[in-house]
Amino acid sequence: MLRFLIRSAAALPLLAAMLPAAAQTPDPAYYIYPVGGAVKALSANFGEMRPNHFHSGVDIKTDGVTGKPVLAAADGEVVRILVSPSGYGRALYVAHPNGTTTVYGHLSQFRDDIETYVREERYRQRRNRVDLYPARGRFPVRQGERIALSGNTGQSFGPHLHFEVRDTPTQRTLNTVAAGIIRVPDDIAPLLVRLHYFEVDTLGGLPVAAPGRSFPIRRTSGGDYRLDAPDPLPVGRLGYFVLEATDRKNDVNNTFGLYRVTLEADGEPVFQYRMDGYAFDETRYCNVVASYPLQIASRNEAIRLAVPESNRLDCYPILRNRGLIACSAGERRQLRVVAEDDSGNRSSLTFAVTGSDDQKAFHADADTLVRIIDPSKRFADLHDDLCVTIPAGALYEPVRYEMTRHARPAPRDTTLTVLSSVYRVLSRETPLHEPAEVTVRAFVPRDLQPHAALATINGKGRLSYLGGAYRSGGITLRTRTLGYLLMVADTVPPRLEPRFGDGADLSRARGFSLAIDDNFSGIASVRAEIDGRWAILDRDPIRGIVTHTFDDRDLPTGELHRLRVTAADRCGNTASWEGTFLR
Repeated sequence: MLRFLIRSAAALPLLAAMLPAAAQTPDPAYYIYPVGGAVKALSANFGEMRPNHFHSGVDIKTDGVTGKPVLAAADGEVVRILVSPSGYGRALYVAHPNGTTTVYGHLSQFRDDIETYVREERYRQRRNRVDLYPARGRFPVRQGERIALSGNTGQSFGPHLHFEVRDTPTQRTLNTVAAGIIRVPDDIAPLLVRLHYFEVDTLGGLPVAAPGRSFPIRRTSGGDYRLDAPDPLPVGRLGYFVLEATDRKNDVNNTFGLYRVTLEADGEPVFQYRMDGYAFDETRYCNVVASYPLQIASRNEAIRLAVPESNRLDCYPILRNRGLIACSAGERRQLRVVAEDDSGNRSSLTFAVTGSDDQKAFHADADTLVRIIDPSKRFADLHDDLCVTIPAGALYEPVRYEMTRHARPAPRDTTLTVLSSVYRVLSRETPLHEPAEVTVRAFVPRDLQPHAALATINGKGRLSYLGGAYRSGGITLRTRTLGYLLMVADTVPPRLEPRFGDGADLSRARGFSLAIDDNFSGIASVRAEIDGRWAILDRDPIRGIVTHTFDDRDLPTGELHRLRVTAADRCGNTASWEGTFLR
């Protein structure tokens, strides 16, 4: 269901005239390729639509290994250093005199002087995760200088370098491939997979959509495609299309997102999506650039060839009637969809549509028992032991409010105790731009109260942690996840398992590591002490490992040392391991 302004084409000028101009694209010749000694290839491109965010840079392949030289793309200075178990992991931010900042993520090691500074700051702050802003001029870099080694840290599922170019004043991130800053071999045109059509009507002044119709797309020759559907395709009085497509590049098996999609009607462009860049506070609009239910169910991109009123992105240089296609009964119109990747390769789909009789058109039926949530207004509902508040602007489109209560299920995860009924609030396929506030009330025995949290039942029927703390008979949580909600208790502590034996001789090792995992809520914190002194731990959440790297200045050799590692999960459970090792 859509929050469209259904107006005539004449009433809506090109959107580009109403939106701020994007940051100026820098000269591609200013930069060099930021990885040395590796084949030039990408595993992900800019602007790909991920769950709740666009991909903010390019992922550069490093031949499947860590330790490749990461080179400064241009002269500048390091202005930010990040070390985190999530996100970009180890990352450097380098500001350049031309007004841009380059970002290098998932690193394994920094340049020696930067590494020393980071280590000293981590010990000084006694924190494993740090976000540092060194004094200006402390860490200058020269173009082509090795500033780090590539890695696989943070939220990374394989060795690569995440690379970005941002406009420094705004931190708006730029499409480096489309701008010519990063170039890799690519002469493969986008693959068009499926076209979806949604007819729209209004109900109580709010736009609603009929269930979509889907049509396979078949290639005829080169980059030309046709619909596997009736010709002309019957459509309603007013509706919009969604293009499901993907892209490939030479010599790699990865799939990529599209750069530009244009819709023409009777030879005139009426819609164009173009991803040149965006500000980070706009990244969740990917949920409405795409058709969200189709996007999360597909390995392709499902780009909506229309713009709901809630979409504030300035990535639509051409937009008439918000992309909606009007077609009166018996009228025939010729449509063409052109999809382009960031290397300039194009594919096109041409087809005809004809308007259906009014009797066959979609007419939204009013149902007095169904509440329609207006995204522009605050919505609240209280039912038994559930309270839901959805603020204005949280939803992208009007939706039918659905809430049902179910009996307590027998959990598939027997390590958890179910404490409440299950409430289905809207759907897991309803994206939220801002969090809703949910309160679930239930009686909880005193010993379980410190370990209670809200959970959701995911698409595979398993319980996933949402959060919250039990107070005054219930749990209140701000969350962007709706669907099946319930209260559970988790009393199982994290698991810590050293990868060495107690008293082991580690005198020839670079450090030590422990396996770490949790049954439900995830690791909240982990702490190490060696001989009673705080020690650095690097955590790899994907592989479930924590590691300490020895430093001879801090840890004398030839001695037996006592180690204590303590971990806590997000439900208040803790675990510790104590032992010794020889250094």
